[in-house]
Amino acid sequence: MAINTAGLGGGRRSRGGPPLAEINVTPFVDVALVLLIIFMITAHVMEYGVEIDVPKTTTVASTTKEFPVVSLTKTGDLYLGKEPVRLALLPETIRSKYPGQDSVFVRADARTYYDALAQVLASLGAAKLKVNLVTQPDSAPGNAGGKK
Repeated sequence: MAINTAGLGGGRRSRGGPPLAEINVTPFVDVALVLLIIFMITAHVMEYGVEIDVPKTTTVASTTKEFPVVSLTKTGDLYLGKEPVRLALLPETIRSKYPGQDSVFVRADARTYYDALAQVLASLGAAKLKVNLVTQPDSAPGNAGGKK
C-alpha cells in the first residue's frame, strides 16, 4: 500500500491537516483486467455454442436378414436402398417392398441439415415404423464416442 507521509511527522497526522484520501487502484486494475480476459474467452464459446460431431459407436453383431435402409444425402436427396424415393411415398414404398417389416434403418450424411432428417423421422414415426439410426463404427478400441 502506498501512503503519503510527507510533512506529517513520522506517520502521525497533525491536527487540522488535510485528511488522507489516497486510493491505491493497482489491485482494482488487476482484477478488472482478469475479468476482461475471462469475458473475452467465454464470449466466443457462448456465441457459437458447442461443436458436435456425429457419434462413433462400437461395432455390434451383424445379421444376414435384409432390412430397409433409407439414405439421406447432404443435399437432401432421399433413397430407399439404391433407388430414389419421395418423402410423401416413403412409408408406403417401404411396406410394399419389405412386407411385414416394422423397423427401418436411417443412414444420413454427417452434413445433412437437421430439418431434412427430422422430416424423414417424423414420416417414418407417423407410419408406426421403428427407426434405427446408422452410425460409423469407431476404429479406435476403447474410444466409444470420443475424439481420437
